[in-house]
Amino acid sequence: MGLKSYIARRIVYMILLIFLVASFNFLLFNMMPGTTLAKYVANLEGKMTPERLEKLKQQFGFDKPLHERYLIYVKNMITWDFGESYEARTTVQEEIMDRLPITLTLMGLAEIPAMIIGILIGVIVAHKRGSAFDTTIVTGSLLTYSIPIFWIGWLMISFFSIQLGWFPVGKVTPSWWATNPPANIFEEIGGRLYCLFLPATTLFIFVVGGWILLTRAVVLECITEDYVLTARAKGLPERTVLYKHVLKNASLPIITSIALTFGFLIGGAIITETVYSIEGMGRLVWRAILTTDVPIMQAFFFISALLVILANFVADLLYGVIDPRIKYG
Repeated sequence: MGLKSYIARRIVYMILLIFLVASFNFLLFNMMPGTTLAKYVANLEGKMTPERLEKLKQQFGFDKPLHERYLIYVKNMITWDFGESYEARTTVQEEIMDRLPITLTLMGLAEIPAMIIGILIGVIVAHKRGSAFDTTIVTGSLLTYSIPIFWIGWLMISFFSIQLGWFPVGKVTPSWWATNPPANIFEEIGGRLYCLFLPATTLFIFVVGGWILLTRAVVLECITEDYVLTARAKGLPERTVLYKHVLKNASLPIITSIALTFGFLIGGAIITETVYSIEGMGRLVWRAILTTDVPIMQAFFFISALLVILANFVADLLYGVIDPRIKYG
């Protein structure tokens, strides 16, 4: 079976998997004890009029039997019509699009440098295995990866914001913009990066250790193979041996982790966004959980699952590019 046949088969598999995910997503919120509408009404006890309640039933389809609601739900998911937020009274698309750029910027500033630096350092640490450098980096990575991220955030805020006053405590726009708005796009980008520096650094510190440990583990499995000894015997520079030969052959687990990381980018960082009062996707989902805002949660879980499925598909295709021994069949 060639590449085209493999892609066609995987697309069919992805469609079936997306359908199963959507079905589970629907049942998860509709088969729990008590209706989602009843939970929402309970949060507004004393503020809900009978007219408003009836309008909500019609709007969200709670006046229809379960199987009809399911068909409506599947149609809405396919057409990206996620409905209206219970809490905000605006469409879910508007809620997501307002916060998605903030989350993607934050995650991009933290995750992408953490991947690159973590992988590069992980290769060096594996090469110097058993040395004091290896012990120091591994210990530091285990420490930062195991410390709660909210504690790292509190330390950053306490030192850089409260003690030194270098950065704002939270938000994504500088406070002086209220009276002196940015004059051009460069000032706007600079102001936003200034506000996102601390949360991005917090997330980077927490994440980079995991990439170092993962890279070190997979590189150690390959660094003693015969082809590495052959490459060194040819007189190739050690950097070429490590990054062109060893890392390439050890990169399949790393590619899987990178794909899953990009698949979960939309989820944001709930704890980091909460600590720094950033109105991103993570905080939106956290608020939806607290208020039982089902349309927000259904849309978020569906989109996250869709991105993970696509990311795995891309990773499977990259396996054959990185390792020619992998055949599509």
